[in-house]
Amino acid sequence: MTSPSDGHTMMAPDDPDSPMNWSLYTKTYTSLVAFLFAFQVTFAATAYTAGVNDVAKEFHLQPIMEPYKAVVPLSVYLFGVFFAPIYTPHLSERFGRRPIYFIATFTSALFIIGAGFSQTFASLVVCRFFAGLFGGPSVVLIEGTFADIWPAKYTNTYYAFIGFAQYTGAAFGPVILGFIVPVESWRWTQFVTLMLQLAVLLVAIGVPETYQREIIRRRARRAGTPHNLAPAASGTTFASMAEVTFINPVKLTFTDPLVMSITIYVGFAFGVVFQWFILVPAVLSMTYNYTPQKIGLAFLSAVVGTFLAAVTSILIEQFALRVFFRNKTPPLEHRLMSAMFGGLFLLASLFWIANTAAPNFNPLVPITGTGAYVFGNMLVLISLVPYIFDAFPPRGTLSALTIMATFRLAMAGVVPLVILQFVTNLHGGKWPLMIFGFIQVPFMLLPFALFFLGPKLRASSRFSSGMKEWQLAGMTAHEMHNGMGGGA
Repeated sequence: MTSPSDGHTMMAPDDPDSPMNWSLYTKTYTSLVAFLFAFQVTFAATAYTAGVNDVAKEFHLQPIMEPYKAVVPLSVYLFGVFFAPIYTPHLSERFGRRPIYFIATFTSALFIIGAGFSQTFASLVVCRFFAGLFGGPSVVLIEGTFADIWPAKYTNTYYAFIGFAQYTGAAFGPVILGFIVPVESWRWTQFVTLMLQLAVLLVAIGVPETYQREIIRRRARRAGTPHNLAPAASGTTFASMAEVTFINPVKLTFTDPLVMSITIYVGFAFGVVFQWFILVPAVLSMTYNYTPQKIGLAFLSAVVGTFLAAVTSILIEQFALRVFFRNKTPPLEHRLMSAMFGGLFLLASLFWIANTAAPNFNPLVPITGTGAYVFGNMLVLISLVPYIFDAFPPRGTLSALTIMATFRLAMAGVVPLVILQFVTNLHGGKWPLMIFGFIQVPFMLLPFALFFLGPKLRASSRFSSGMKEWQLAGMTAHEMHNGMGGGA
C-alpha cells in the first residue's frame, strides 16, 4: 500500500488510509482543528497587549522604563515560539502530528496559568516565555497538516487559510480583551487565553493522525511487520537533525541569495505587523483619547484586511491559472504574483498612516491604513512561503522554512520592544513609519526581480541538489514534502 520513490516511501494514491482520500467532512474537520490550534497561539501572544498599562502599574515599573519594560512579556512569548520551527519537525517525525498538538497546547496552558497568577514581573516574563516555547509547535504544524490532506492544486488556497488563522488570532486578542481588562484586570488576558486553549483541546478530541509516515508505522505495528520506511528527511541522528534545522538554515542565510532576500523581507514585514499592537494603542489613546474598548475595536481593521487578503490571494491564483497558464503547468514563479500586489499596499499604507495619524484627520483614516498594511503583509507572506516550499527538495525546504520562520518571529519580538523608543526619540510616530516606508521600497521590488531571476537562483543553489531526481521519479514538490515531519 506504499510506493517507494528514490528511497522515499509514500502512501499509494489509492490507499484508503491516506489522508488525501479521506471524506470531505473529515478533511474539513481536521483543517478546522489545525486552524484553531494555530489561532490560539497568536491569540495568546497579542491578548496580553490589552493589559500592558495595568501590568506596568501593578508591578510598579519605573516610569522611565514603563512603556518599554511592560512590552517584554509580549516579546518573550514570541521568543519562545521562535524555537518551535527548530525542534517541531523532529518531534513530529517520531510521534506524528496529533500528539504534538495536544501535548504542546496542554503544556502551554500550564504556563499560561502561571502567568495569570504571577505575583512578580519576573515570574510573568518567565511563564510567558515557556508558554510560547511549548505552545509554538501548533503554529508550525498547521502547514504540515494541510499539506497532508489537501492536494497540490490547493496549495495557495490552504496557505491563505493558514495565514488567516495566524493573523486573525493575533487581531482578535486585543479586540476581545479590550472589553474585559477594563472591568477585570490584566490577569484576564491569560485566563481568557486559557479558556480558549481548553476549548480547542475539546474540539480536537476526535481529530485523526495525518502524517503519512506515522500512519504507515502504526499500521505496521498492528500487523506485526516492518514498515520499511526510508530515513526521515529531517534527520535520524542528533547531528543530522541539527544540520537540517540549525546549521543549514544559518548557511542558507549567508550563502543563498534567494532564501536570504526573502527571509529578510518577510522578517521586516512581520516585525512591523507586531509593532502595531504597541503603537496603535499608544497613538489612539494620546491623539484621539480612545478608550481601551475602542482601541480593541480598531484592530477589527486587521481582521478585515486578513479576510480580504485570503480572498484576493485565491482569486489571483485562479485568475493566473485560467488566463495565463491554461492547459499548461505554470512556472513556480507564478506564486510571486500575490507578493507583487501586496508589496504595493505595504509601501502605500506606511506613508498613509505616517501622515494621517494626527488630530486633524478622522481616526478611521489611519485605522483603515493599518488594515491595508495587514492586507498587503498577508499577501506577501502567503505568496513567498509557498514559493520557498516548492523551490527545494525536502531537506533544503525544511532548512529554508526554518530560517524564515525563526527570523520573522525574532523580528516580531524585537520591533515592538523598540518602537516606543523610536517614537520618543523621533518626536512622534510619523518618522518611524516613514523610515519603515523607505525600507519597504527595495523590498517591494523583490518579487518582480525574482519573477525573472528566480529560476536561475534556484538552479544555482547547492540546496537544490536532488530536485531533478525527485521530479524525474514522477513526484511533485507537494508529494516530496509530505515526507517531512513538520512545516515552518
